[in-house]
Amino acid sequence: MKIGIIGAGKWGTALHFALLQKNEVYITSRHKHNLTNFVSLEEILTLEYLILVLPAQVIREWLQAHPLSPHHKVMLASKGIDIKTKKFLNQILEEYLPLNHLAFLSGPSFAAEVSKGLPTAVVVNSTNENLAKKYAAAFPDFMKAYISDDIVGAEIAGAYKNVIAIAGGICDGLQLGNNARAALLARGLVEMDRFAERFGAKKETFLGLSGAGDLFLTASSKLSRNYRVGLGLAQGKKVEEILKELGEVAEGVYTARAIYEIAKEYAIYTPIANEVYRILQGKDPKQSIIDLLERNENDSSNC
Repeated sequence: MKIGIIGAGKWGTALHFALLQKNEVYITSRHKHNLTNFVSLEEILTLEYLILVLPAQVIREWLQAHPLSPHHKVMLASKGIDIKTKKFLNQILEEYLPLNHLAFLSGPSFAAEVSKGLPTAVVVNSTNENLAKKYAAAFPDFMKAYISDDIVGAEIAGAYKNVIAIAGGICDGLQLGNNARAALLARGLVEMDRFAERFGAKKETFLGLSGAGDLFLTASSKLSRNYRVGLGLAQGKKVEEILKELGEVAEGVYTARAIYEIAKEYAIYTPIANEVYRILQGKDPKQSIIDLLERNENDSSNC
């Protein structure tokens, strides 16, 4: 394939490295990078197949400023919820391109490991099976690519797991132990599934790579920016200080607020995400642990 990647951050450059193994790949960003086939945005937009790898909170504005043509096919490789509109990223892209021209990448895939050629598996989600297969076939041998048509499930899983990853970092930062982390991730997965069910997602998505796979990875490793946010919060640091130290975007910080507000609007039970949001607003993490343990659980059928 001839592919254009828009966004040269760590994940964009990792995908650039991976896809170059089997394809003719070009990449662009706001700032010049010393990368193979780095070209201007104008040149990228002449290509039919694109991969969008921008921070979730700028995608809507970018699309407004750079209208795509009807011939473009786009795979989104970003994860998050737009905080201004409370829309999932697939909903935003559908305002600019036909749904059958869109695909969404999900699954456990740290950029640092993809850049080293270490093995992983990902999912290309699209209602257009042929488009999903075409993008999936572009991945190198060290990245097993599955296909799915559950766009909503993949999008929510990819966004929500960043919030649970912050909780995972808090858990480890407070040295609560392996039992506590295992319980947190299990209950976090149930919570993600409950939230997504309200929007028509498939349960099997959360038992696979897009759900459990990405969650277990992101919520238990220092390679995860969101996990490191949680570690910082457990140390009593302010969010602004943590993000400055990271020097990168941690989408879970924005997604926590979006999920809190969406859950409130639709009356969805999301206790872990709620506590993460409150901690980000200044609540003592230790008090959150007490509140979570003491709450009256009302979904014991899914324990």
